[in-house]
Amino acid sequence: MSSQVPKPGESFRTLEFSATTEMLEQRIDKALSNHPDIGSRSQASRLLQRQLVKVNGVEPKSSYIVREGDQLVVNIPETPKHVLVPYDFPIQIVYEDDDLLVVEKPAGLVVHPAYGHAQDTLVNALLYALADRPIGLSQGFHELRPGLVHRLDKDTSGLIVIARNEHAQRFLSLQFQRRLTHRIYRAVVFGTPKAATGTWTSHLKRHPEDRRRSVSDPSNGKLAITHYRVLATHPAGLSLLELKLETGRTHQIRVHVTEAGHPIIGDTLYGADRRLKSLKSVKLRQQIGELPRFALHAFELGFRHPHVNDALFLRFRSPWPADLRPLIEHLQWPMFDSQHMIDRWTSQDDPTLDSHSLAAKLSDYNWPKLQNLRAPIEEDHDDSDE
Repeated sequence: MSSQVPKPGESFRTLEFSATTEMLEQRIDKALSNHPDIGSRSQASRLLQRQLVKVNGVEPKSSYIVREGDQLVVNIPETPKHVLVPYDFPIQIVYEDDDLLVVEKPAGLVVHPAYGHAQDTLVNALLYALADRPIGLSQGFHELRPGLVHRLDKDTSGLIVIARNEHAQRFLSLQFQRRLTHRIYRAVVFGTPKAATGTWTSHLKRHPEDRRRSVSDPSNGKLAITHYRVLATHPAGLSLLELKLETGRTHQIRVHVTEAGHPIIGDTLYGADRRLKSLKSVKLRQQIGELPRFALHAFELGFRHPHVNDALFLRFRSPWPADLRPLIEHLQWPMFDSQHMIDRWTSQDDPTLDSHSLAAKLSDYNWPKLQNLRAPIEEDHDDSDE
């Protein structure tokens, strides 16, 4: 099916024009980036990938060189403002009550509407799934991001919590701002860190030239802290890492492992494809090459429930997603739980529920740093994850 078919809630605005003098002898993606209605090379690339560009009636490759006399037709996706359309897409709801949902986000699904994903997102899918429920999603923060308090990257799978009322949204958001949530990921990476456990700390910001990526910048970035430990290794040169977020910056885990020399397999945006040829096993190279995304999964998510006055802590654990299981089985690494698990601790179990008692309950591993449960709010909070 052609990508020119509109996505749910999307329409097109058509531009027709002749190649200008400034466009001649340039790649089509670079030439289009200078058009005021396109504005960047990344947006031009997305239009080309979706087959929304024609030159002289033919869909060009991104390497096409613009020539004098070329006639261009570009279909610009447009989304009706402030409109969310329910999206018929299956979403696994792991836990549900009147205040919140915990869902299993699959890889390939964007969390909320953004450029190129107007109505085919997790938010739209939840609107469809909850259409017959008496309680929907909180509308408190942003009309196009109902219920959201944190995010996962498009190609990261795993657990995410969604608020169903304004009180729950504020309460959960405050925990993310104060770094009180429990978030553990697992990733398959190239190589093995020299130390079996450790902490990566840097200051991250958007890459100045490629807005799809993040990069460390000690002078202008925001503090990012990731703790890790090695769970398993393989003679082929791969490792299974467990990673605990203390902060939640955009692409935090992906940048930290890459800067440490251990990119996540399948993460072509951060150069993992250049490491693939180092694997001697043809079968393993083929298996990794066929992965539909990079191997990063949000395994555990824990937080205090917003309804019971700080007296209940919930932890959710997720199994390996179906698209990564064949690789984990091939490497003969642990599969962990075969189904979703939910743990609950209340003030009756432990009257204090302080940081030390929670840490003992949450993990069999003493992570390097535990946050004070009454830490001050961090003003520069970024609600992105990994």
